[in-house]
Amino acid sequence: MAKIFCVANQKGGVGKTTTTVNLAAGLAILKQRVLLVDLDPQGNATMGAGINKAELTASTYEVLVGMSDVVTARQTSQAGQFDVLPSNRELAGAEVEMVDLERRERRLKDALALVDEQYDFILIDCPPALSMLTLNGLCAAHGVIIPMQCEYYALEGLSDLVNTIKKVHANLNQDLKIIGLLRVMFDPRMTLSQQVSAQLEQHFGDKVFKTIIPRNVRLAEAPSYGMPGVNFDAASKGAQAYIAFGAEMVERISAM
Repeated sequence: MAKIFCVANQKGGVGKTTTTVNLAAGLAILKQRVLLVDLDPQGNATMGAGINKAELTASTYEVLVGMSDVVTARQTSQAGQFDVLPSNRELAGAEVEMVDLERRERRLKDALALVDEQYDFILIDCPPALSMLTLNGLCAAHGVIIPMQCEYYALEGLSDLVNTIKKVHANLNQDLKIIGLLRVMFDPRMTLSQQVSAQLEQHFGDKVFKTIIPRNVRLAEAPSYGMPGVNFDAASKGAQAYIAFGAEMVERISAM
């Protein structure tokens, strides 16, 4: 039975998609069976996995509105060796269409039940806003991975996200919990980064992952080649960090 995790943060530009794609690739290297669900209409995770979002015949949109299923819509990332439920701009229309559908918050959960036994991990890349799409991700997941930069504004956004997770846990998904906080785009030369990192460890304790993802040019370059950074330059510090994060995830889940 797959462990389903949302990669979420209500603040944009914090490395959610980079984390989702590279964690998927890192877990695949560790021989885990992985499905990446792109729940963002921008389709960046789809492109980052090497799949052309302009040529999709079926996508997350069709799955959510009941016109297709995960088995039909999924594709394989040749570069990363994991499966992808891809998305494109059409997904933005699902927000409106799902309002009148039955079990609208649980459309994704119901769809993933079909392939639950086929994967070890299902990773959901959520859009930055708290929308019907993000709510579907949170209702489908066992837990949330929160990537965040160690800067002042990130702390402010974190409190909003924690409150959202508490509300979803109380009202819609009692399995949902915070799996951990991942420090990304970390620059040890900045005093503020070190201060915020220390604050996170103080407030969240062992909920903060030991692995820290450094600021890394090769990770930023990889999507333009349609590859996860882990596969684009396996020797880079960013790739090594995401592989280490994958190993930490496997270890943490086996201890749960």
